Amino acid sequence: MDTTHATSAPSRSDSNTGLIDRFFKLSLHGTSVKTEVIAGITTFYTMAYIIFVNPNMMASTGMDHGAAFVATCLGSALACMIMGLYANWPVGLAPGMGLNAFFTYTVVGDMGYAWEVALGAVFLSGVLFMIMSFTRIREWILNSIPASLRYAMGAGVGLFLGFIGLKEAGIVVASPATLVTVGDFTSPGVVLAALCFIMIAVLSYFRVFAAILLSILVVTAIGGAFGLVQFNGMVAMPPSIAPTLMALDIAGAFDVGMISVILAFLFVNMFDTAGTLMGVAHRAHLVNENGRIENLSQALKADSSSSVVGAFMGCPPVTSYVESASGVAAGGRTGLTAIVVGALFLLALFFAPLAGMIPAYATAGALIYVAMLMMGGMANINWKENTDAIPAIVTVVMMPLTFSIAEGIALGFLTYAFLKVFTGQYKQVSVALYVLSVLFIAKYIFL
Repeated sequence: MDTTHATSAPSRSDSNTGLIDRFFKLSLHGTSVKTEVIAGITTFYTMAYIIFVNPNMMASTGMDHGAAFVATCLGSALACMIMGLYANWPVGLAPGMGLNAFFTYTVVGDMGYAWEVALGAVFLSGVLFMIMSFTRIREWILNSIPASLRYAMGAGVGLFLGFIGLKEAGIVVASPATLVTVGDFTSPGVVLAALCFIMIAVLSYFRVFAAILLSILVVTAIGGAFGLVQFNGMVAMPPSIAPTLMALDIAGAFDVGMISVILAFLFVNMFDTAGTLMGVAHRAHLVNENGRIENLSQALKADSSSSVVGAFMGCPPVTSYVESASGVAAGGRTGLTAIVVGALFLLALFFAPLAGMIPAYATAGALIYVAMLMMGGMANINWKENTDAIPAIVTVVMMPLTFSIAEGIALGFLTYAFLKVFTGQYKQVSVALYVLSVLFIAKYIFL
């Protein structure tokens, strides 16, 4: 009797796992499918608040709320897929916080442009970012802007976003005597917004999983218990994206007055992306022994192309999320993490009724908290040198006071150039900064 046993053929699941391992180089990065899935779920839940916050903001521009919700989910999902498949990075992407507020309250609300034109500006800034990512222009621009102004832009966007959150919550209101004043703290909306902010801060301190998302849902439930929120169900087929799909007006964005808007989208997106990707790279051990970051160029290209794709869907600039660090901390090392995040954004499409009943005061609390985190970059400003510190302060302060990220950037850059030139430090001003200063001066004179 032959006792020789034939070697069993590998199962289909083993073959699939092997294919995934080879494509994403899981073994090379010391990770597994299970770890990457857990990391993707972790990243998604820490950034999922955007599916509630962004549609509420976009609806303020006149966009259809349901379409904005679908655009947010689809734009984020596609961006995550591009990042995962092309760059093999464990990074989640979605419409950028701060830039969505600039899009809504400045470009559309204050400047009076239609949201379709604003989407055209997002598209053009994305195309410029792509061109820079495929050439050496990106490095030239990044190196041309002083570090103090780079940190100031991030902090200024945070302060601007915080001001929006306080305004939406009713914590600060308009005043004919002092421009702004404190709101009515007996109002349920104000109390619940403040509660949401405090809850997020406390839960984050104790490292509670998905603190922002959990706080938004809890405060919404409290509002529902007091009859402030109408329950419309949890799950349904996704709304139509037709009202925002391909609705961007590119021709309308070719307006002289939109130059500063396009540059604002571009610079904030570019510096925010660079900072986020470099931070995630170090945490995910994507830096080799020579100090070179693996696939950084592909990651930047994936991020820049995401804004173009998002604009076609109906999204403000789509960018890499710093919350991706939570997934990296859970073990995420490859693009499979990003693919999982993208898949969960697609699944979220079926929770439109839940997104539609999230009140403004719940998302306002999240805006305020995220704003506080964004302002942390001010610690890196060179406070010992006034010609660096003062322009940084101008940038940070003028963004909320002018209600415009673009104006804050322009005034900060001009202050830096003037101070350096008039104090004899003109060699510290790069050619790029001189060119931008001339453009900004021309804008104030002729527009």
